[in-house]
Amino acid sequence: MESFLLGSVVSSTDAASVFSILRSKKLVLKNNTAPKLEMESGSNDPFSYMLTALMLSILNGKATGLGISWMLFAQLAFGAGCGVLIAKVASWILDRFRIKGEGFDSLFILSVAILSYAIPDLIGGNGYLSTYIVGIMLGNSDFPGKKALVNFFDGITGLMQVLIFFLLGLLARPALLHKAVLPAIAIFFFMLLVARPLAVAGILTPFRKYSFKQQSLISFVGLRGAASIVFAIMAMTDNPLLENDIFNIVFCLVLISISMQGSLIPWVAGKLDMLDADADVMKTFNDYSEGTQMQFGSIDIDPMSKWSGKKVMDLGLPRNVLIALILRNRERIIPRGDTMLEAGDTLVILKT
Repeated sequence: MESFLLGSVVSSTDAASVFSILRSKKLVLKNNTAPKLEMESGSNDPFSYMLTALMLSILNGKATGLGISWMLFAQLAFGAGCGVLIAKVASWILDRFRIKGEGFDSLFILSVAILSYAIPDLIGGNGYLSTYIVGIMLGNSDFPGKKALVNFFDGITGLMQVLIFFLLGLLARPALLHKAVLPAIAIFFFMLLVARPLAVAGILTPFRKYSFKQQSLISFVGLRGAASIVFAIMAMTDNPLLENDIFNIVFCLVLISISMQGSLIPWVAGKLDMLDADADVMKTFNDYSEGTQMQFGSIDIDPMSKWSGKKVMDLGLPRNVLIALILRNRERIIPRGDTMLEAGDTLVILKT
């Protein structure tokens, strides 16, 4: 039963770690792999929490067949129901009311986040699932001031990461870590080479559109981090009679996963030929920008210009700047990458 508890604690992949590595290394992955990793690493926390709570109740001798059935139903039904309801109410308020003064929107959304966990948790629902649904629904809604809110919650996320690892350092017992290292290494390699590849293949293979390389990369990018730490603390404070030091095992496992597995992600993505130079990972991982009006301008190419005699693809234009039209001797040319610019051309520039 302790092995099931440990499996439940470390079953969740860490969204913040995955996002941080892909963004900092600007790893652009083929076949929309980044959004899949975002969805997977964000959505598995509620189920890891549910499994951990279930195993703790069994270990403490409080579980019955009827109780387990009701717990699973309540966790899913109340968690999802409260999440949808709270998100709709919050979206309605944001659409119809504008609070004067900067910062109040951030406080309102922070209150919504707290309520989206607390309300379902009070009635036996899954607070993590509710919060995740609220975040997804509000994140896909349009309302004034959204960009500032995204930046605010990026900062909150970083602060919470620091706080959780600080708490981990306070609770860890260095004198006992040497006993947990070997079990942690064994569990890490079993998860990396056996458990996660089997789980990913079992879920994605039936869809027949996921190549072996894509499945291999998704399988590898399964970092353990803050979520596992939170559930390990939950297991420790619940105080079941455990024969193994689960907390210190998780401590070592998280450090191994983030340091070794995380640092190898760019290399593995390159070896699997899963890098895409034509896409922008920042569009997936939280670099939100509000809709802005397009701006047009024009540039005349004279004989001394550095652009004269160059192809459009060789200009090195920023991603948000496009050449919409080339005017040459009263002729209108739709530019392509291999279109050669000539002296006397007038370029119509579009900035988004």
